[in-house]
Amino acid sequence: MGNVALVFAGGDRPPPAALTDLPGHDLVIAADSGLDHALALGFAVDLVVGDLDSADPAAIDAAISSGAKVERHAEAKDATDLQLALLAARDAGCARAIVIGGHGGRLDHFLANALLLASSDFAGLHVEARIGDAQVVAVRDAQELHGKAGDLCSLLPVGGPALGVRTEGLRFPLYFETLAPGSTRGVSNEFLGAVARVALDDGVLLAILPDSGRVH
Repeated sequence: MGNVALVFAGGDRPPPAALTDLPGHDLVIAADSGLDHALALGFAVDLVVGDLDSADPAAIDAAISSGAKVERHAEAKDATDLQLALLAARDAGCARAIVIGGHGGRLDHFLANALLLASSDFAGLHVEARIGDAQVVAVRDAQELHGKAGDLCSLLPVGGPALGVRTEGLRFPLYFETLAPGSTRGVSNEFLGAVARVALDDGVLLAILPDSGRVH
């Protein structure tokens, strides 16, 4: 799937489950205090992005000493640190970005981090996130999901109706259906086995696996 970027976000420290089955990666980006998490977890950071109002100054110095580049932005800016980090991954030519972290803290930040994955800015970038114990992926065309029988899977439309939604491998199948924003029609489905598939004709879905499933 091309170059892969790991993007560490702020918030609570990622749990061990967020780090299992990570693919090989070409770039590690830290969004502000995500730097503290990345270094504490043993990842060498290539780029630090944000206004750096939350990252430990000692961690910034350590990252620079190890060769990381720092892209510092003004505190009064029009994008969150995580959005800037994902834009950096896109502009670096990455085809896939995996956000690690972003859980806990302020509710508005948490919701913004989740909804950001569905932004049209990243329509050409396969974006997924490991937020707390959950896996989240933006589905714009078709996506294969991996888990185990009984794992939960919710499909939430973002930014407008999701049209022509169909699924395979889920307990409650969808057949060319429309999911409207605010509807709970796609909430709490279940894996029948190890693989499920989701496709749609138009729109964007967030596929959320709140347990230990993995998106590939």
